[in-house]
Amino acid sequence: MDAHRQRELRWISTMSSVPPSQSRKSKKIRKLVLEGVPASVRYLVWAHLTDSKAKRMDGLYGRLGQRERVAQIADIEHDSQKKFHDQPLQHQCLVNVLQAYLSMVPDIQYTRGLAVVASQLLMQSPEEDAFWTFVSLMDSHLRPYFSRSNVQLDVDASLFLKALEINDPAVSKRIFVDMAIQPMAICRPWFCYVFTDSFTSDYLLRIWDVFLFEGVTVLFRVGLAIVSCCRQLLLQSKDQDALLKILAHPPLMCLPSNPDTFLELVFSVKLKDEDLRKQRAKLEAQFKRQTQPRPSLSSIGSRGPTPPISLPKSGP
Repeated sequence: MDAHRQRELRWISTMSSVPPSQSRKSKKIRKLVLEGVPASVRYLVWAHLTDSKAKRMDGLYGRLGQRERVAQIADIEHDSQKKFHDQPLQHQCLVNVLQAYLSMVPDIQYTRGLAVVASQLLMQSPEEDAFWTFVSLMDSHLRPYFSRSNVQLDVDASLFLKALEINDPAVSKRIFVDMAIQPMAICRPWFCYVFTDSFTSDYLLRIWDVFLFEGVTVLFRVGLAIVSCCRQLLLQSKDQDALLKILAHPPLMCLPSNPDTFLELVFSVKLKDEDLRKQRAKLEAQFKRQTQPRPSLSSIGSRGPTPPISLPKSGP
């Protein structure tokens, strides 16, 4: 039996013994993630890591698809066509997934990042499975990045700046002081797209495997690893556009020769994940206090905000 088949069977066996809700706490699962996820079971692994079955409601996806088109449908159609210009079936699946999601979660602000993330799932999974994995992924990790405020992105961009200052003061000074680049300009395309535009598929799939297990801290680690790989080019860059292009699309010549070696670098960067999580929570609370509008007299005693989830009523 070849190594690929053995790894595939280990995944199937482990997923049957470790409940999805416990998968991200499992040392066995983590070991398997780091060893690699066979393409043949990747969509099942991603669904397991996101615990998408816990979100799934029979018949709901179909009912969401029958709702009136969302206001952003023209942008969705455009981005979907651009992503799957030669795959009409996938194009329609992406439109369906985003239409259903935005009609269910009306507090989300549509940007191209949603299409990029959802399309990555659709390239691995059947349409409805991709939808529920997308719902779980958004709820677990990404939804704050697409809220109508930029609080979470502001927080994470600030934390990335601090992390880079610790890891490489010279590059940090070059980017944020000499070039006067805002951290948000770097972190938005990285974090909102989960690096989908930054890497070739072999690197990207391994990054997603690890991200879905480890969570948002991996986004910081990958960003710091990119900076490390491209250090000389960044220090030599003459203008903002050139520097941002290097970070958004790191040249292959700067990366390690294979994705697993790159992941070794990702996990070797100087970053304490638990400290980062605590700092995120603390900074988020501070940002929200600073940006939260004071209630007006007319709003006191009024009804609360619109519920963030809008589910269709069950049929008779």
